[in-house]
Formats: sequence, C-alpha cells, structure tokens
Amino acid sequence: MKPSIRRPAVAGLFYPIDALDLRSDVEKMLAGASPIDTDVRPRILIVPHAGYVYSGPVAATGYRLLAGLDGLRRVVMLGPSHYVPFSGLTLPGVDLMQTPLGVVALDSEGVAELLDDPLVENSPEAHQREHSLEVQLPFLQVVAPGVAVVPMLTGALEPEAASVVIEPLLDDRTMLLISSDLSHYHDATTARRLDAETVAAIKRLDPAGLGREAACGRTGIQIALHIAARRAYRVEVLDLRNSADTAGPADRVVGYPCIVLGE
Repeated sequence: MKPSIRRPAVAGLFYPIDALDLRSDVEKMLAGASPIDTDVRPRILIVPHAGYVYSGPVAATGYRLLAGLDGLRRVVMLGPSHYVPFSGLTLPGVDLMQTPLGVVALDSEGVAELLDDPLVENSPEAHQREHSLEVQLPFLQVVAPGVAVVPMLTGALEPEAASVVIEPLLDDRTMLLISSDLSHYHDATTARRLDAETVAAIKRLDPAGLGREAACGRTGIQIALHIAARRAYRVEVLDLRNSADTAGPADRVVGYPCIVLGE
C-alpha cells in the first residue's frame, strides 16, 4: 500500500517552491546565524513560524544549534492551529510530510503511543492548510536529514495534562520543538516590551505567566514549560527579534523567539 502524504500548503508563499532555491535559502540563513556558545544541552527548542524572509534568520539560530547534535532520531513538534478549531492535540493522520526538499517520515512508534490517549486524534483537516509545522520541516531536512517527526497541532486543552501525555516520548534522542511567534501587530517598541515580558515568564518556567495574547503558540510553550519545570531545565534565549528587525515596517510587527531549554 502506498504511504499517505501530507502535501505542502505554503510552498511558494512562506518559503521557495523550488527545491534548489529553498535549500540555498535555508543554508544561507544557517550560515548567517550567530555561532551558539551555550552549555545548555538542548531538549526543547522554541522557534518562530512566519515567512522565511521575516522569521527565518531567527529560526536559523536554533537550527544551527541542532545541526551539532549527535544521536537525534526524533523531533516531537507542537504548533498552533490557525484555521481549524478543535479540542486536544491532533496528528495529521499520514505516513509522510512533504516539502520541495522531499518527504519527512512520521515516527510510527511515537504516533501509536500518543493515539492510545483520548487527548490525541488524527485530523488531516486541521493540518491541511496549517503552516506552523510545515515551515519547520525544510530546516530539519537540512540540519537533521532522516530524523522522524511527531507533528501535533494544539487545540483547546489543559497544558499540564497535555504535558503528561507528551513527556514519555522525550527520551535522550528526542527533541521537543515548539513553533510559536510572540506578540502580533503592535508597533516595534511596544512589541519589544511585551515580548520581553513573555520571555521573562519563559525563563521563570512559569506557564501561568503567559498572557492570552503573548504568543500564537502559547499552548505549546505552556506544555513545554510544565515539562521543563518538572525536569528542572535551564533556559537560554538565543535570539529575540521582530519583523521590524528583519524585513518589515516598524508600525505593525510580529515577535520572533529562539529559545533553548535543557540540562
């Protein structure tokens, strides 16, 4: 039986549709990212998900860190659902996720384990148009080719309960990737103040400290913070900018984080 595939929805919109152009863009962003000097062993990474011209340079800083990891076999991904409302966590219900660079396999063992819990369901509909996870895949394909993914969108749920469901998957060879932008559509000065408050809550490992408008991927971040608090992870901010710093006007910006949590 042929494997089922989730086709790209935003190729040519958020990132190049041509494979050579896409690989070139990702490699240039990775090469342009600042070298990371950190003693935190990465376990959780928070990166943004806008079009590459806007958030790509910020995301690249985190992915450059992943490029140096040995033994990584699986990435559990959490992103917000921008288009389809639902409760719980949803998987795409496919075997493979496609980008112009090829396909990324889902980790069948992790998927099966999650689907045993009533909080988790398959929903191809929720994933069909969603960009929050798709834009992460080309970076993973370049820095960690062959690594399998467990891609989940977050709906209405209690973050601590969801963290208990997800945490058993996070062994020594698994990374938790949180896809989230921060504040939306404030002027750059206001955005920097609001985003600094959000980052301060993340550094405190304080899920309740994230306001409703703090981040579009707030639920995923809160799930990660519950896990990080139980494991006494440290937090390091690798990059924090907004669209005025990369490619947009200063009167209406979106905030972009790159934050690592780990041992």
